[in-house]
Amino acid sequence: MSLTGMRGSTYRAIAPQGHVFYGWWMVVAGGAVQVLGGALLQSATGAYVVLLGQEFGWSKALLSLAFSLARLESGLGPLNGWMTDRFGPRTTMRIGIVVFGVGFMLFSQIHSLPMYYLTFFMMTAGQSLGGFLSVTVALVRWFSRHRSKALSISQIGFSLGGLMAPLVVIALERYGWRPTAFVSGLIIIAIGLPLTQAIRLRPEDMGETIDGVTAEDAAEYALSANARRSNAVAVDGSEDFTVREALRTRAFWCISLGHGSALLVVSVVTVHLVAHLHEDLKYSLEAAGFVVMAMQAMQMVGQIAGGFLGDRFDKRAVTIVCMAMHMVGLLLVAYANSFAMVAAFAVLHGLAWGIRGPLMQAIRADYFGAGNFGSIMGWSSTIVMAGTISGPLIAGLMADHFGNYQSGFTVIALAAFAGSVFFLLSTKPKPPSHARTALAVEVAS
Repeated sequence: MSLTGMRGSTYRAIAPQGHVFYGWWMVVAGGAVQVLGGALLQSATGAYVVLLGQEFGWSKALLSLAFSLARLESGLGPLNGWMTDRFGPRTTMRIGIVVFGVGFMLFSQIHSLPMYYLTFFMMTAGQSLGGFLSVTVALVRWFSRHRSKALSISQIGFSLGGLMAPLVVIALERYGWRPTAFVSGLIIIAIGLPLTQAIRLRPEDMGETIDGVTAEDAAEYALSANARRSNAVAVDGSEDFTVREALRTRAFWCISLGHGSALLVVSVVTVHLVAHLHEDLKYSLEAAGFVVMAMQAMQMVGQIAGGFLGDRFDKRAVTIVCMAMHMVGLLLVAYANSFAMVAAFAVLHGLAWGIRGPLMQAIRADYFGAGNFGSIMGWSSTIVMAGTISGPLIAGLMADHFGNYQSGFTVIALAAFAGSVFFLLSTKPKPPSHARTALAVEVAS
């Protein structure tokens, strides 16, 4: 049956055959794990920053430095990627979840800056190993045609966690940050570890094939015009890049630098948004929590939309539009003099983050293949961490100097949009040399 013929025929060919494809169960389990990080750390960081500043009197720069130092765990990206490729995502996730939970429990007992930095590093490293990195590597190996959708749906977990931000803030104000942090660690381990049981490394481990279709249909689809339009890689792995081959391409460096530019805004919002709303705009912590919830709700909408957009349109073009939305949103909240401007920020930034986030991984998989994806993504993270480290620190230092966040947010917004040039330059590389050699032999025969 031709996959390039009638739309109905195409749909039947790519649909799972008679059962729910196991990959979608992994999407649900991976998303559930990421709810924990989204609710207990990602969306709560800003509130912790405010409360720690009030208790210990630490400056915004010192508080920001914890987040920046913690993102040095991205420098361990090659090791993380190698662990995931070598031992499988499930084992790596279990290690990460334990580190994440124990880090929270130790964080609840801190009384000094060094311990604050150490425990925050443990939490972010554990969250990465136990959630995002390992889940992404697993899903990339299970999906090709529906890769953007699978990654987008799984990352909805972060957004769902963000919707719980008001509840976490209420717990912080009612019970204190120390008990809330300790209980958070227990919740992470108690819920996270059982969820990892659903994660498998390869479809063949469960008697499945990529995307849940027959091998013949998958191979035929990979050769179709529709597949070429979506930049899908060969399903047999013949076009998978090695790490060395990927590092030699312009696309690898441009994607990494562009991703780092986007995370300038994301990291600044994560660390400083609540403080800006509370101290500069005079919102209560609870009201600030509801703004975070609204932003995360829009992120969830964006993730759903991004999955379909990424599978149908040029991912680079979609990403560049998102970078513009990041910039406009951050400028709006920086100079907000009405709730309408804050609401517009929540919509623009949330949608941009939700649409763009999964496309970062989908582009890498489309360009470099799934075979060595964990290691390639790990090396990329060492470059991306420049954005996550520098953004909050720059904004914190400028807030300490000028007395508010306007100047810092403006600089970060403009710098992030300038980084969209990297996505413009990140065209798909030619297949690696071993794939071209195999093709030449096939043609000659």
